[in-house]
Amino acid sequence: MANPIRLRTAALTTAAVLVSALLAGCGDDGTKSGDLTAQKLDWQDCPAPSEAEGGGSAPSPLPSGTQWQCATMQAPLDWSRPKGDTIGIALIRAKASGPASKRIGSLVFNFGGPGGSGVTTLPAFGDDYAALRTRYDLVSFDPRGVGSSAPVECESDGQLDDYFQQDATPDDSAERTQLLNRTKQFNAACEKNSKKILPQVRTTDAARDMDLMRQALGDAKLHYFGISYGTELGGVYAHLFPKNVGRAVLDAVVDPTQDPEQGALGQARGFQLALDNFAEDCTSKKTPCPIGDTPQDVKNRIAKLLGDLEKKPIPGIFPRQLTQTAATNGIAQSLYSKDFWEYLTEGLEQAYDGDGKILMMLSDSMNGRNEDGEYSNLTAANIAINCADEKPRYTADYVQQKLPEFRAASPLFGDYLAWGMVSCTDWAVPGAADHPDVSAPGSAPILVVGNTGDPATPYEGAKKMVDALGKGVAVELTYKGQGHGAYDSKNRCVQRVVNGYLLDGKQPKAGTVCS
Repeated sequence: MANPIRLRTAALTTAAVLVSALLAGCGDDGTKSGDLTAQKLDWQDCPAPSEAEGGGSAPSPLPSGTQWQCATMQAPLDWSRPKGDTIGIALIRAKASGPASKRIGSLVFNFGGPGGSGVTTLPAFGDDYAALRTRYDLVSFDPRGVGSSAPVECESDGQLDDYFQQDATPDDSAERTQLLNRTKQFNAACEKNSKKILPQVRTTDAARDMDLMRQALGDAKLHYFGISYGTELGGVYAHLFPKNVGRAVLDAVVDPTQDPEQGALGQARGFQLALDNFAEDCTSKKTPCPIGDTPQDVKNRIAKLLGDLEKKPIPGIFPRQLTQTAATNGIAQSLYSKDFWEYLTEGLEQAYDGDGKILMMLSDSMNGRNEDGEYSNLTAANIAINCADEKPRYTADYVQQKLPEFRAASPLFGDYLAWGMVSCTDWAVPGAADHPDVSAPGSAPILVVGNTGDPATPYEGAKKMVDALGKGVAVELTYKGQGHGAYDSKNRCVQRVVNGYLLDGKQPKAGTVCS
């Protein structure tokens, strides 16, 4: 994958890595499955995260003192052969804080990606869901192919450093050939090192794992909170198991009607809107904006920086240089949340003075690289799941023809997102469909939350998800804000509505807006 922005990720998935950088297992066991629906989960204190999960220390207790517990659920490697070999799905939970008589069940989170580790993300932000923990056990997991759940493995850390240094926006035939050859090399490594799991990581497979998880957790219904790609996973689950849906929230919504090209074009518009909003915010304050006098001046200076980096990279994090691609990636990462805008401002200031450290930290965060130079398997899993899901395979010639349309959508991000479409060109496994099927007649009500300033999953996708789920299934809540997602913006209105639905079953009126 030449283009890390193509991660359908939630800001949460990368925020913990980002903040620490700026301010400072279980696999395929080869066993045969019996009756997996009757399995008992053996909850134990959590170990330190694996390298594939991002590394680091074992999760700290919640402020209340509650310990995080981990377990492994066995699931079929191949859901078309449910009594065949199994894989382990890594789970984490914090038990409900309220009285047992008020407990509703488990609330299962997926934070997006695809490729993000729920086992590491949920503890990093668990206290943000304290209100929900009064009536639910908070549960998350590493989906198949991710983290400690039979992880997809492609290239080594050193090879990935090289991979992310490549020019992802070729300007001539030589650069184009280089990009295609490097993409082919990466994809071949995935096939060589992960041949057994690659055909088994479709979103439909993960949805079937979630229904098995529901049973292993002892719940009659699946109560669910999906963010970013997690909304697609939630929609697919509702399609496959409409009668098993409990209370479900989809936040930062993937448009389920789009093919990969339409999704990439939508992201180009979304990131451009977020950049416009960033530039407007910086220049509208009483204190002078240090990176430009007007919104257009801010964007012009960024464009000049990227053009200069194309010709001559600047020092980043030794021994790596900040290239045009890494800088673009870092800028995109910072647009996932308004909380990151100050880092973008500081990073641009430094880059204009010849220091690319902060923009490279932002880029590393997007790519799943920690300060020790180790990569999680975020990128490998992301590409594997996307390519297993998505049927289209785009050629370089096709992308070249589409560049004017992408540049019109975003002068800054257009080329970058367009060339990202070649990621699956030489993938070993055929894609399943043009777009996911989320039609869910008979499902319990689903709350769909759209954010008008979302760069990665543009606001229009929420209405498309509501329509695709089917008449009478979903109700939409609109948040007029910035960043990727709404609930974790800590907007009180959004949290009041979502909490009211999940805790008490109170559905908002159609057309409810929070700002």
